[in-house]
Amino acid sequence: MRHKNILVLGGSGFVGSALIGKLSSQGRRVRVATRRYEDGRHLILLPTVELVETDINAPGAIAPLLAGIDAVINLVGVLHGGRGQPYGPGFAQAHVEIPRMIADAARAAGVRRLLHVSALGVTDADPAGLPSMYLRSKAAGEQVIRGTRDIDWTIFRPSIVFGAEDRFTRLFARMAKFLPIIPVARGDAQLQPIWVGDVAHAIAATVDAPWANGRCFELAGPEVTTLGAVVEDVVRWSGRRRLVWNLPDDIGRLQAMALEFAPGPTLMTRDNFATLGVPNVASGPIATELGIDPVAMSAVVPEYLAEDDAVYIPRRVRAGR
Repeated sequence: MRHKNILVLGGSGFVGSALIGKLSSQGRRVRVATRRYEDGRHLILLPTVELVETDINAPGAIAPLLAGIDAVINLVGVLHGGRGQPYGPGFAQAHVEIPRMIADAARAAGVRRLLHVSALGVTDADPAGLPSMYLRSKAAGEQVIRGTRDIDWTIFRPSIVFGAEDRFTRLFARMAKFLPIIPVARGDAQLQPIWVGDVAHAIAATVDAPWANGRCFELAGPEVTTLGAVVEDVVRWSGRRRLVWNLPDDIGRLQAMALEFAPGPTLMTRDNFATLGVPNVASGPIATELGIDPVAMSAVVPEYLAEDDAVYIPRRVRAGR
């Protein structure tokens, strides 16, 4: 069955923008729900995209979005969700309750196709055994999707996602501009970063695929590395020489606590620290059915960091610095 009309929830962000561009290029009509219209304005340049401003947390808000829809893609996720047991209220709402509301509304509307993005590090075992609220809530959300009747679901577990608009590599590139030493908590954490274009391709390739129903796909890049090594690479690709200091765990935990309570945007929390204790590595090669030859960080990141500097340096020169 060809699913021509797609509802994407959580689609105005980094991964969503890449995915919606891919879906639009396939000729699908895409309805994107966003809390603030301004956050998704860049998407309305695509001819098949409809942007709807709504708060999907509100009771009954999802049902009207499903009118005329053939399939739903859920990208909603948060990195910081407060504290609580088994997880904080923000995690509970974004990772568990919203999937439940989506599944219930889809079943009531007769929409049978649902694609859900989870996270690498989640396992099929009891969520209570996972060390962080983030992972426990993601696992609980998967259980909601798996337990939904009359729905053809597919779950994706991506590793850390990189790309030109990411917050991951760009954070360390900004730090490298101003700090002679970059302290990194959990520098030995294992990662297998995946390019955002590959994530978008995987999801778009399975929308119509019966072979993807009831399956969970790990999405990871071609290289297993560590967080400290990634930071060193980003510093080098930024054209700078900086010392990257992999903090001992005791100090790293204190750094995470300090950043958790620091004013301004939250850069790291104790829960993020706990999440990094789980290897963010796939159990095997990416599924061949997805048709992906995963792109390495070294093939993409140096290019967009160099473009950033090409803009930054002329501005600095014009300012007389």
